[in-house]
Amino acid sequence: MLIGNLGDDVKMVNFDDGGCLGRFPIATNESYNNKQTGEKVVNTEWHNVVVKNKAAEICAKYLKKGDKVYVEGKLKTRKWKGDDGVQRYSTEVHVSEFNFLSNKNDVSNTTVNEPPMNSPSTNQDSMASSDNSDDLPF
Repeated sequence: MLIGNLGDDVKMVNFDDGGCLGRFPIATNESYNNKQTGEKVVNTEWHNVVVKNKAAEICAKYLKKGDKVYVEGKLKTRKWKGDDGVQRYSTEVHVSEFNFLSNKNDVSNTTVNEPPMNSPSTNQDSMASSDNSDDLPF
C-alpha cells in the first residue's frame, strides 16, 4: 500500500488481443527531524507502478504528473539482460486497487478494484465513488 505523487503521466501499451497496460512512477516521502541538528530531513523513494486493462484506461484518462494517488498491490521483480550483456532488475507494484486523492471535481476520491492479476475477466463496473453517503453502514 502506497500513497504518493505521480512523477510522470501514465504511459500506455496496447496489445493485439485488446488488453492494455499502464505504467507510471510514484514518489513517496518520509520526513523526520534529525535529533542532533534539529533539521527536517525528507527522503523520497520512487516506485514503478503497473495497472492493467480497464484500470489502466481509467488511470490514463484521469491521472496526470503530480497527482496524488493511493495504490495497493503485489510487488513483482522483472529480470532481463541489457544490450551490454549485464543482468538488470526492476521491481514493480502490480496494482489491484487504487484511489485518486488529488482534488478534482469529476473524479475526486474514486476507488477502483481490479480482479486478481491472473483472472481472465475484467471488472467493467468496478468504478465506484466513495462519497455516496447512502452506502454508509452508520
